Amino acid sequence: MLEPRARPLATSPLDEAQEQDCELPPDHVAVSAAVWDGGEAHAARDTLIEETPVALVYNGISHAVMLTTPSDLEDFAYGFSLTEGIVSCRQDIYGMDIVATGEGIEVRIELATERFAHLKLRRRSLAGRTGCGLCGVDSLAAAMRPVAPLAHRFALSRRALARALDELNHDQPLHRLTGGAHAAAWVACDGEVLLVREDVGRHNALDKLIGALLRWGGDPQAGFVVVTSRASYEMVHKTASAGIGALVAVSAPTAHAVRLADSAGLTLVGFARGHRCTAYTLPENLVD
Repeated sequence: MLEPRARPLATSPLDEAQEQDCELPPDHVAVSAAVWDGGEAHAARDTLIEETPVALVYNGISHAVMLTTPSDLEDFAYGFSLTEGIVSCRQDIYGMDIVATGEGIEVRIELATERFAHLKLRRRSLAGRTGCGLCGVDSLAAAMRPVAPLAHRFALSRRALARALDELNHDQPLHRLTGGAHAAAWVACDGEVLLVREDVGRHNALDKLIGALLRWGGDPQAGFVVVTSRASYEMVHKTASAGIGALVAVSAPTAHAVRLADSAGLTLVGFARGHRCTAYTLPENLVD
């Protein structure tokens, strides 16, 4: 059984200077607000999801800075490293420290020498991601990275999918608290939700989920992913890169995502709500 919601590593002893008094920020904060209801205003307290600059630093070199909800950061680093092709397996990462600074958080990753040499060869200017998922990539070739076709056929049970959607509705504590979190869930073939990760960014939530699966040794062929967002090209790319055979989104896919899913042999389902869903690729893989 996979462990749910594994927390990030405790911060290592911090360096002197600006790091010594910094702590990892919370994933949500309470704020004051004014609420209008029918023309009258009253003071209220609200809870908002946090987003923090997180730098992924490989062997001392910063590769990417993302705006991320500061939770499950070790999972995030593993998942991002895998889906970006920086590592090919868990053993390529030798160690990791999560360090808060005055400007944000650094995830300092000790990468295998061979993988670091490969990273330096293909290193690109990646200032961060936005809703499109590709902002900051400096060439079309870097943006449209190929993904190997999946070697297995995944049979997705519609009953299992309905069960997963029902369970996921009750397993998003950060979204219930703030209304601002995306979730990605790893689901067993029978529909049991085994892992859930949440983040202000849908790509980040998926990376956190894939990283958690990688860390705990889960078989990517033994389940499927459900996301509470639309299915973009990059969401499909990340799922297929992790060797997972099916991606289910509660919202729409993009046309580019459908083309990539079709070429990769990934079952892509959108508009999954209750017992209704739309299969955009490989509809024969949906079974009772």
